[in-house]
Amino acid sequence: MRAAAPGRPLSGSLRVPGDKSISHRALMFGALAVGTTAIEGLLEGEDVLRTAAAMRALGAEVEQLAPGRWRVAGRGIGGLLEPADVLDMGNSGTAARLLCGLLAGHPIFSVMTGDASLRRRPMRRVIDPLSATGARFAAREGGRLPLAIEGAADPLPLDYRLPVASAQVKSAVLLAGLCAPGTTRVVEPEPTRDHTENMLRHFGATVRVEDTPEGRVIELEGQPELVAAPIMVPGDPSSAAFPVAAALLVPGSALTVEGIGLNPLRTGLLATLREMGADLTVRNERVEGGEPTGDLLVRHGPLRAVEVPPGRVPSMIDEYPILAVLAAFAQGTTRMRGLAELRVKESDRLAATAALLAAAGARAEILGDDLLVHGNGAPPPGGGLVATHMDHRIAMSALVLGLASAAPMRIDDGAFIDTSFPGFAALMNRVAGAEALTAG
Repeated sequence: MRAAAPGRPLSGSLRVPGDKSISHRALMFGALAVGTTAIEGLLEGEDVLRTAAAMRALGAEVEQLAPGRWRVAGRGIGGLLEPADVLDMGNSGTAARLLCGLLAGHPIFSVMTGDASLRRRPMRRVIDPLSATGARFAAREGGRLPLAIEGAADPLPLDYRLPVASAQVKSAVLLAGLCAPGTTRVVEPEPTRDHTENMLRHFGATVRVEDTPEGRVIELEGQPELVAAPIMVPGDPSSAAFPVAAALLVPGSALTVEGIGLNPLRTGLLATLREMGADLTVRNERVEGGEPTGDLLVRHGPLRAVEVPPGRVPSMIDEYPILAVLAAFAQGTTRMRGLAELRVKESDRLAATAALLAAAGARAEILGDDLLVHGNGAPPPGGGLVATHMDHRIAMSALVLGLASAAPMRIDDGAFIDTSFPGFAALMNRVAGAEALTAG
């Protein structure tokens, strides 16, 4: 794919696809609930469709009624059935890790795999704590997929302190705890996205959260009866980051992104952009399905360099590639600290982000786990070809850069953008009023 400057400002309003994290959880909790859960705004990207297929394979009735509208008839806690075939999670690390927790608490045998990228990603971080429930796992070297799981007949509740902040590991432990008697307790060193806790409450589970000197403590009372409840999925803030960035970079732009999630544990990018001087206005704030939501008005303007602290990583883990693109246009040197977790995403995102900027003629360097981007307040030269490594966020970041760089940018493959943002190119071309993103 190729991205070039549209020759006019971005304008109008748009709605990004549903939040991927919430969409995965809506399908899983719907499968565990008693009754039928109605879901509106479900992301229909490849990752979430893999989760839908897995829930069907485990015995839940999962049906699409219309674009974004789904129904899930659940089987209740402990009621999932043994799948007849391998569960293929495609490229989704979130789905794979959460599913490990769900399967660990059910006395069934299953095998999980994924695409080439997912099979390289570490699963040991969930296998180790979940083994203490009584579940058994057999994996490739390093805890990598394919993974065989024999769930516990009588799962034990866990008391687990996360070695690093990870919403995926926290959620896997809580999902396993649903099937265990007693209280499952998780301590996280830094608060991570709390969609699992919000949705557990939405379906009727008892969840207690407390900030303590040892960290944020989450306690779940096991073996609840989850009751089907309707869910409205807000727009994904990680997906909204791309049109937001494009509006900040393309001169004269004014763009409204409607109905995006504003969960305070997901808005690290917005906080960082405000520090950089970005013109952002939130309107029509509301709560939908337990999640804060609103409309975001974005206007083009100059940006200045900032230092992003490591404590902000959990609230914007997926947004660092596009933040690095914005930093390349800013005045001064932006330093993003503590990015070790980026090395084990869909690609080594730290290296891939630095390579993306280099392909555009921007200056960046990796120092330990920090990324430094040197900007001079002007667009980078552009004109390069970016190797995306099958990473949808690297691909979209490179294309956004191409909308404002001096020369167009190209990526080697954009097919997998649909894993998180179906229709990305068409949407961006609509607000650009031109064929700015094209094949070739």
